[in-house]
Amino acid sequence: MVAALHHRGPDGRGVVVHESVALGHARLAILDLAGGAQPMGSEDGRVQITFNGEIFNFRELRRELEARGHRFMTRSDTEVLLHLYEDRGEAMLEALEGQFAFVLHDRRHRRVLLARDRVGIRPLFWAAVAGGIAVASEAKALFTLPGLARALDPAALADTLSFWAPLGARTAFAGVQQLPPGHRMWIDLEQSPLQPRIACWWDWTFPAGTPHDARPEAEQADALRGLLEQSVRAQLVADVPVGAYLSGGLDSSIITTLVRQIAGDGLRSFSLLFDDAAYDEREWQRRLARALGAVHTEVSVSAAEIARDFLDAVWHAEQPLLRTAPAPMLALARAVRGSGVRVVLTGEGADEAFAGYDLFKEAALRRFLARQPGSRWRPRLLERLYPWMPRQGGRSPLAAAWFLEDADHELAQPWASHALRRRSTRRALALLRPDRRAELAATASEDDLARGLPDAFPRWHPLERAQYIEAHTLLSGYLLSAQGDRMAMGGSIEARFPFLDHRVLEFANRLPPRRKLRGLDEKWLLKQAFAGLLPEGILRRPKQPYRAPEAQVFFVDGRLREEAAALLSAPALDEAGWFDAGAVQRLVAKLARGHAPSFADSTAFLAALSVQAMHARHIAPPRMTAATA
Repeated sequence: MVAALHHRGPDGRGVVVHESVALGHARLAILDLAGGAQPMGSEDGRVQITFNGEIFNFRELRRELEARGHRFMTRSDTEVLLHLYEDRGEAMLEALEGQFAFVLHDRRHRRVLLARDRVGIRPLFWAAVAGGIAVASEAKALFTLPGLARALDPAALADTLSFWAPLGARTAFAGVQQLPPGHRMWIDLEQSPLQPRIACWWDWTFPAGTPHDARPEAEQADALRGLLEQSVRAQLVADVPVGAYLSGGLDSSIITTLVRQIAGDGLRSFSLLFDDAAYDEREWQRRLARALGAVHTEVSVSAAEIARDFLDAVWHAEQPLLRTAPAPMLALARAVRGSGVRVVLTGEGADEAFAGYDLFKEAALRRFLARQPGSRWRPRLLERLYPWMPRQGGRSPLAAAWFLEDADHELAQPWASHALRRRSTRRALALLRPDRRAELAATASEDDLARGLPDAFPRWHPLERAQYIEAHTLLSGYLLSAQGDRMAMGGSIEARFPFLDHRVLEFANRLPPRRKLRGLDEKWLLKQAFAGLLPEGILRRPKQPYRAPEAQVFFVDGRLREEAAALLSAPALDEAGWFDAGAVQRLVAKLARGHAPSFADSTAFLAALSVQAMHARHIAPPRMTAATA
């Protein structure tokens, strides 16, 4: 199991076995390089832990614990967790500021505590196996165990084709669950059979029956800037070189600027370059890097490299991918590791916390237009909604009609804000075999999502409801896993996310909605907080979401690249048993004609390709031989 996670921890391995509990660890050394080896035990050996992640306030916690008589043998944050558990038990979780997943064995009370950070930055998977429970940072480690069946979960695929990721505790694999973000699990070792007890210890919440933060805007902007400075300062703590991802957008520019202000000279920044100008932001990246005096590294990725790395990205992500965007992130992480940097700070989380995505504006605009169906402003509003799209995108009468299609039904649903994404993505269902399509249709992902919503959800503002759903679908299920932790760890580096500090999130969640989305101007307060600190062009430029060239990268001169062609061949499709070969080949022929693919066609193509890649590498991998061992 540890060997299967070598990419997550190439700097050391350890295994400890006590009675019926075995703990293993693959180490990526960030803090206390000499003394932080794991698994780690307490002084008397009664508590053992294996831990993935970082506790950013470990030094403050250590001082408190030392004042209470605890003695430390290392300088690591791992040892702080051991002593904090001895001091507070499961209440320790409330004191932690960081990104983490851990398994802690309490030998005295014969129980095991598993916990995951508030927003799900670090993964934690588990499965019932013969004689007990197995836990790992990635499912591929679980599949090294005998007796654990390998199969994709139809319900998880239905979730993905609606909301881009499996919902709740589901994973892409039947029989494998994840501990959801902000949850803990107790396993009582005296029970037979073992019966895990799972509970939520933190969740996103918004004012319901209590007022929003009513302070003046300028005061809120100062407070936000202070919180982000505090978060960046804490997340710069490491005993290895630290850098920053610089996309050229507002969020990464804020983080990179704060890193430069706090850490001083020698800032290492890293950016992606694309050949296609529609995706490339090098002008803005270079402008800020020059202004900050950064040591700037550009990683250029070609269409061929994206196509190649996409299949590796699927293997690391362990879920179907509907966009190619994770593949360049994997290439970027590998380049960072090759440069000698081991930790990068990134801008993820700002869009969820401060309403930055088009999705939030789409929902607000659909509500407005549904109330004003005859508005002559409709085409102009759609034009403002998608300034980054090609000129035909969102501006034709057909696009306007599609935008309002089925609005009465969709706007009445709890997932109203996500209706357009769901509708576009679900077109991939047409590629499935009829029996599989019926199987997925019976899973009712929308009902499952609704059942998991908190009681206060209907009392929140529509924008806040949209934020909650986005945090529990795209953020935790896709961005932080398939595009964040998994791609960073695929390159054996650690990504950190200052916008996802829980104090920043709780501050943002108390803001009045108009301080986040004002008309169609996103992240309003965030922009006010950093006015004067960033170049005006970056501060005011229209948001351009991070994207990469999509389905077209898999075609050369009207033909599929070799590996994609093999995965999408009729025999391969029939063997996996998910997609109708004729439907897939008709889509391939359409894309091969060279026209820019629509969002729906590209998504459907990538869904089929990534499911086929998962079948080949996760479900039916080639048997290991002496030559490959």
